[in-house]
Amino acid sequence: MIGQATEQALLDAAHAVDWVTDGPQALAALTDHDFDLMLLDLGLRTMDGVEVLRALRRKDDTLPVMVITARHELETRVDVLDLGADDYLVKPFELKELLARMRAVVRRSGGSGAPQIVCGELTIDPATHEAEFRNARCRLSAREFALMEALVRRPGAILGKSELEQRIYGWSQVDSNTVEVLVYGLRRKLGATVIRTVRGVGYFVDARS
Repeated sequence: MIGQATEQALLDAAHAVDWVTDGPQALAALTDHDFDLMLLDLGLRTMDGVEVLRALRRKDDTLPVMVITARHELETRVDVLDLGADDYLVKPFELKELLARMRAVVRRSGGSGAPQIVCGELTIDPATHEAEFRNARCRLSAREFALMEALVRRPGAILGKSELEQRIYGWSQVDSNTVEVLVYGLRRKLGATVIRTVRGVGYFVDARS
């Protein structure tokens, strides 16, 4: 129940979510896909979450990890943080706090403490899903924000359609024109030049404008 509620809250907050329920599946997913953050329950089936974290850090993988668990003992918290976890949240927890802690961990991993992400004249706020570009300011839908965040976190990099779909939807199947529809909506809200197109390749945002 906690997993389902957490998954839905993350989807509502514009995160692409891939959820597995045992340790080997988690390690396989981390090998085959790129992620911004892992939420790790210590009480996994087959392989304990501590072993998953240990295996991840043995490979020098710097993926941010936030542990979510019912284990509240001081010794466990210390051990897990010393193993390489970036944060530790004890169940039960408020979803608002989880989302705020996630934003903080991702900011730190990106080398920034600022709550907003700035790319040239474009500013987006992960907490409110508001965006500002030149003289336009608006609130974005969850999927619009997910697409914009993917572009803004890699200014100047051209992201193809399939990579953007992965960032928005994770492993879920999507319609073939979903990215085009989202880009069209963002341009209507913020201006035609907020997202640039490289025909046949993908999209990018320009850090200089």
